[in-house]
Amino acid sequence: MNLNWSEIIVFIVYLLFMLGIGVFFFIRNKDGGDKSYFLGGRQMGPWVTALSAGASDMSAWVLMGLPTSIYAFGLGQIWIPIGLAIGYTISWLIEAPRLRKFSIAANDSITIPQYLTNRFLSKSKILQILCAVVFLIAYTVYSASSLKACGTLFNTVIGIDANVAMYAAAIIIVGYTFLGGFSAVCWTDFFQGMLIFAGMLIAPVFAMFMLDMSSAEAIAENMTATHPDFWNPFVNWKDIVSGLAWGLGYFGMPHIIIRYMCIRSQKDMKKSAAIGITWTAFIVLFAAAIGIVGLMFLGYDQETADNSLVFITMVRKIFPGVMSGILLSAVLAASMSTADSQLLSASSSFASDVYKPIFRKDKASDKEMQWAGRIVVLAVAGIALLIASNPDSGSIMSLVTNAWGIFGAAIGPSIILSLFWKRFNIQGAVAGIIAGTAVDICWMQFLSGTGIYELAPGFAAGMLAAVIVTLATKKPSEDVEKLFDKAVAYED
Repeated sequence: MNLNWSEIIVFIVYLLFMLGIGVFFFIRNKDGGDKSYFLGGRQMGPWVTALSAGASDMSAWVLMGLPTSIYAFGLGQIWIPIGLAIGYTISWLIEAPRLRKFSIAANDSITIPQYLTNRFLSKSKILQILCAVVFLIAYTVYSASSLKACGTLFNTVIGIDANVAMYAAAIIIVGYTFLGGFSAVCWTDFFQGMLIFAGMLIAPVFAMFMLDMSSAEAIAENMTATHPDFWNPFVNWKDIVSGLAWGLGYFGMPHIIIRYMCIRSQKDMKKSAAIGITWTAFIVLFAAAIGIVGLMFLGYDQETADNSLVFITMVRKIFPGVMSGILLSAVLAASMSTADSQLLSASSSFASDVYKPIFRKDKASDKEMQWAGRIVVLAVAGIALLIASNPDSGSIMSLVTNAWGIFGAAIGPSIILSLFWKRFNIQGAVAGIIAGTAVDICWMQFLSGTGIYELAPGFAAGMLAAVIVTLATKKPSEDVEKLFDKAVAYED
């Protein structure tokens, strides 16, 4: 295989830059506490918050998995980006402002499980433990998808073994997350968010200008002949329901909604929302464009579909070495920006919600908490590597689908109800998390053949269980109701 040294050099420079950010924040925040390490001291500005939230969401599946789904299965898959755009918009406008205020009112909570526990002024750790277990399982699977994307990229571009590439990527990601914590993750995600945007905009636009229209028409006719419903987005109601259900995931995605809690002020929230919503709307639009234009530009190829290579193949066919290296770094950026956020969320959840209250009885120092979190970063990354390197672990898209469904069904209903329903109680939250998780996993295992994405029934089950159990049990104490009122009225 002929190596493209321009691409390789660009990759190396990019990876060193990301690692350098981690070192910078390690030196800068070495005397900071756990709030600094896990939440950046609530000092993130609107641009960093918005792009970090978006980049942590849009992992390599948005460059590789989603375009390839449209490329391979047709316009019925277009409902996934539509659902994502709608869900993300509602999350920023409705959920984000309240979550920041409520997390501050709830004893300045720094993790989602901690917020849910403090929201009900509970001394029980059941919610923190439940959430931590869900987080560790789902984040390990989610991180595996990002590492698998890195392996596919380096194997395709450089020709090195995919497993070796995954281990190298993991070392870099773990390195800057381990050292710099939340600030390093947010700032690397900020730069990576801009790179993802550029890559996804430039590739389909250039491909459109280079299209041979006669060839594109022949490809379109061939796809119609072999797959009669390929160009019809309305042929299957299950595709519509499942695609729109993806948007429900945003209400319970910890590594995304934690960004709402870190923003500097309520005033910055509106600016962040405008930036974040605009960025994500363009990203999902570009993802669909890559799938459609990629089919017209490249023609259908089974190997490209099987290995999620539409974006990579299109970029390498259009651009010379240095430029293709920069654009393909967007795949690295997408993979790393999600993996780092997942690792940090898993580590913060374990350190703050399990290690400190359960094993150390709230006696752990800030420094000890940071090191407990760092150890979990290493552990989750190690298990994710084992999953990603297993050839039977599934595709990038399938791994993301499974993790996304668990988070949305388990956490989403309880977060929404905690922010908008004064009567909501801890028993309802526990029931919602258990029911949402159980139905999502059972549907995935036994009813996936129905064609309905498990997040839809899982979310409905979690919401229904939370409401029924809340109404069937004692209402919250007067102090809990006062906390709700205080949070609603909170102003910076």
